[in-house]
Formats: sequence, C-alpha cells, structure tokens
Amino acid sequence: MGVSKTCRSSIKPPSYGSTFWGGTLWLLSVIMTAYACPKICHCTDRNGLVVQCTSRNLENIPSNLPKDTVILLLSSNRIRHIPKEVFTDLHRLRELDLSHNVIETVDVGAFQGVSEGLRTLDLSNNHLSSLPKDTFAKLHARIRLSHNPWHCECSLQEVLRELRLDPETANEVSCYTSVQEEYVGKPVIQVLDSGINFCNFHHKTTDVAMFVAMFCWFSMVTAYIIYYIKHNQEDARRHMEYLKSLPSTSHISKDYDTASSVF
Repeated sequence: MGVSKTCRSSIKPPSYGSTFWGGTLWLLSVIMTAYACPKICHCTDRNGLVVQCTSRNLENIPSNLPKDTVILLLSSNRIRHIPKEVFTDLHRLRELDLSHNVIETVDVGAFQGVSEGLRTLDLSNNHLSSLPKDTFAKLHARIRLSHNPWHCECSLQEVLRELRLDPETANEVSCYTSVQEEYVGKPVIQVLDSGINFCNFHHKTTDVAMFVAMFCWFSMVTAYIIYYIKHNQEDARRHMEYLKSLPSTSHISKDYDTASSVF
C-alpha cells in the first residue's frame, strides 16, 4: 500500500539544529563562567589563569573569581578579613598573594577547598597578631607570615607547629608583643628553637592566678573566723559581767533567814 503525497510531505526528518546550538550555547556559557574575569581585575593566561587584582582598593575578596584561577594576586588592597570557604570553588589555585593588606582576622576554614593544591600563601605585611589553631589545617603550602604584629603566646606556637613557614622570611616573623617582655622584638622561631614553650607560660599563669584566688579565699575565711571568735568572746565577756552584777544567791538566802527570825 503506497503512501500518499500528502503524507510524504508531512513527514520531516528530525531537526538537530536547535539541539546542537542549544548545547553549544550552554557549553559556551559554562566556559565563560569559568573564565570570566572580574571587571575590577585583569586576567591573563600564562600556563594557567592568572587573576591580577593588585592595588584596586578592594575591601573584600571578589566573589566572582574564575573557577580555573591558578594564581590569584590580591596584594596592596584594604582587605581586613578572610571569611570561611571564600576560596572553596578555586580547586586549581596554586598561588595566593594577600600581602600588604590590613588583614586582622582569618576564619578557620578560610582555605577549605584549596588546602590540598595550594603551594604558596603570602600573608606578610598585614595586621595579624594571632590566628585560630586550625587556620591552616591540611594546608601544604609554603606560608609567609613576616611583618605582622604577632603576639607571642601559646596559640601562636600551636599555629606555627601546624604549618610550613617560608624559610626565606621565617626570621622576619617576630614577637611584637609577648607573654614574656624579654622576647619582644625577637624572631619567634629563634625563641622557640631555644627551648622556650609559651604554653608552659600559659599554664604557669593559670596556676598563679588560681593560687592567688585560693589565697584570697582562705584569707577571707580566716578573717571571718577571727571576727566570729572575737565577737563571741565579747558577748561572753558582757554576759559574765552581767552575771557578776546580779545579787549572789548566798546574800539573798541570808536576807531571807533574817526576815524569818524577825517574824
């Protein structure tokens, strides 16, 4: 049975054009998203995407950084804080420069997502005085921490124990302040290498504070006991004086006998 001309004309081959172009546009959008450069920065490809955001008066880490960023340069800005997971999508990041900012705080987990691949991290010339113990957890990068106003105490010692300091700038990580005044101005590594343990100072300080508190408590209890005894002694003395002032029993008995004999 043959097919009519009308039927033949109504049968069309599958159209792949719209599907093809739709897929192509989607792929291009994905690529553009991955490589889109923030307007305030300058991006170049040098064996990997280099995002240059130096000296742009930035106060925060840009939120639209290309996901294929290999080198991220954020030095000489006005960034104060590094929040948690801010670099988590930059899985190819190898070098991160945050030097010459005004960074005061870094959240635990700030480098989550890049901790395995990051090779260089520069936090020098900022306003860091302390860091949470697990700031650099699982981070294998060589880290620069020089020229910050570090406070040398137990938590800083624990942070340094968990990271790889850049050997070229290690001696420039100095105590700006310290739990012991004698170490101010000295390189932290040299102080620790000499056998000083800031965590022992922390425990000793705690012990001294506890001893002082116990001594004060004991002194207060002792003072109260002494006051209580003296107060009771004074009451006892007054009571005795009162008893002495009363007429004696023998004198009352004699007066009674004399009165009886008269009657």
